[in-house]
Amino acid sequence: MTSEVKGFSRRMIILLASVSALGPVGMQIMLPAIPTIRDAFEISNGTAQLTLSLSMFSIAVATLIYGPLSDRFGRRPVMLVGIFITFLGSLLCVMADSIGMLIFGRIVQAAGGAVGLVLARAIVRDVYPANQAAGIIATLVMVMVVMPMISPLVGGELLVRYDWHSIFYVMAGISLLLMLALLISLPETASQASRDAGSAGMLHSFVTLLKSRGFCAYALNVAFVSVVFFSFISAAPEIMVSVFERPPNEYGYYYIVIPAAFMGGNYLTRWLTKRVDGRRMIAVGSQISIVGISAALALHLIGVVHPLALFLPISICTFGNGISLPNAQAAAINEFPDMAGAASGLSGFMQMGLSALAAQLVALIYNGTIYPMLSLMLTASVISLLSFYLAGRISTSTAKQ
Repeated sequence: MTSEVKGFSRRMIILLASVSALGPVGMQIMLPAIPTIRDAFEISNGTAQLTLSLSMFSIAVATLIYGPLSDRFGRRPVMLVGIFITFLGSLLCVMADSIGMLIFGRIVQAAGGAVGLVLARAIVRDVYPANQAAGIIATLVMVMVVMPMISPLVGGELLVRYDWHSIFYVMAGISLLLMLALLISLPETASQASRDAGSAGMLHSFVTLLKSRGFCAYALNVAFVSVVFFSFISAAPEIMVSVFERPPNEYGYYYIVIPAAFMGGNYLTRWLTKRVDGRRMIAVGSQISIVGISAALALHLIGVVHPLALFLPISICTFGNGISLPNAQAAAINEFPDMAGAASGLSGFMQMGLSALAAQLVALIYNGTIYPMLSLMLTASVISLLSFYLAGRISTSTAKQ
């Protein structure tokens, strides 16, 4: 079956959303176990953190590969291979008897999990016209963001009830179930034109995409919106303890407003998809994000030091991101429909690569106050908007919806 498929059932969309979340969930579910792993292998905290940072870079690199491969060989086989790699990586983590083997297992696990980040969006673009794709991608993005937010809670419970190995047993089980579900349910959606474009080669596809001001504008918007998010989640738990002097467990309670606001923005995007031009939603969403971060910065500059003075304004920011992100992702892919896999892969690389760097940068510049984090977030949010406006007369494919 090819891209003649007219649409997906709700169950299939949920399955694609779950696959798109597999990489981020695998990356974050073991966060509560890092101190335990550090003690178990008697290593430094910096070495233990490599299980996170290198998995982020692994996802970034893998996203470059899956798109062109799927353009050449089809979405279905590449998706199945990627999920199987996640399964193998999880088993390597279970069997790890050294930190080196565990880090290697994490790299393999993350490389496999990246397949959903790339191909779920490409599959949606194969099946749906551009004016419907943004709404479906909004669902994928919502699940991809919310599930990793919950996964550290699951990882913490597994750690308390069993040990850190149980986290990777669960990931192996999830990967296996998703692989079986896709084997049964997922049709091939890539058109022959898409496969012909893919045969030109990975490098040619990326060069073509990077020459497109329209693609670069949308992809940079996506990337820097993600930088805002990862900058926040990297620093906020430490700020909760050292700046607000609150116990660590309170972080989860305040944090609820962040995914809730993002979901609200996603919901509004789905409702507005057939009513408002996608480019307009990108611009407005980016502007809302800047307003939210600026409000948080202003409150702390006038001496309002309370968790709500951070989390409520940042929820405004994430509401705006929930509007702009799915539209920018759909627009980036729509610039070259016959290179949907490569476009999704290159966009995902920029997104995860810059986010991984931001996560490290915010830790390096942290000085015991809230200002380095907010400054980095505001800078990234402004860049996301400028990348959209400074593109000049880019492709109007989204505007023609």
